[in-house]
Amino acid sequence: MNKKTIIQLLSIGLVKFLFIFIMILSVTVAYNHNTQKALSSQSLKEKYLAANTEYSLSSIGGNKAERLIHPIVIQAAYRYQIDPALVKAIIMAESGYNARAISNKGAKGLMQLMPATAQALGVEDVFNPKQNISGGVRYFKQLVNQFDGDIKLALAAYNAGSRNVRHYQGIPPFKATRYYIKKVFEYYQIYKDQMIGEMNRA
Repeated sequence: MNKKTIIQLLSIGLVKFLFIFIMILSVTVAYNHNTQKALSSQSLKEKYLAANTEYSLSSIGGNKAERLIHPIVIQAAYRYQIDPALVKAIIMAESGYNARAISNKGAKGLMQLMPATAQALGVEDVFNPKQNISGGVRYFKQLVNQFDGDIKLALAAYNAGSRNVRHYQGIPPFKATRYYIKKVFEYYQIYKDQMIGEMNRA
């Protein structure tokens, strides 16, 4: 094989290599562009959801308090047969995971138990996360049973009292209660999606 033939073969090889390299580069650029578009779309979705909920998505499931309280939520939810995602949603709507929260009406702790309710449930320390959540989930389960499994009515009773739900024969016409139910269901959907995602990754 002479020198001229070798040079020609090398040239052909080089052209092939450059062609393959350019093709790979084109695919990579296109992939990165599409990925950026997807991320941008996801970011817009998150901003939209954040604008329509009291807490941003980044704060849901991401703070230390939630991670520490997660096992307590799972335990109480299993014990009283309530969806843990719903329990988390109630806690987020009630206190934003602030274990020391006190409302202007005197409700206390993560699930905002009124003193009389806490006492009836045997909760000795409302600021103790385990006691507060266990008592709150037990109370919510009682309301679910009382209203024949209707989650919305149980939430209305949790917020406005079962007496008002019975009086109005449904969700009371209180703006605060209706907003509360809407907010809980928004959080509920977010937590359900998170938990499904975690199960799929496991």
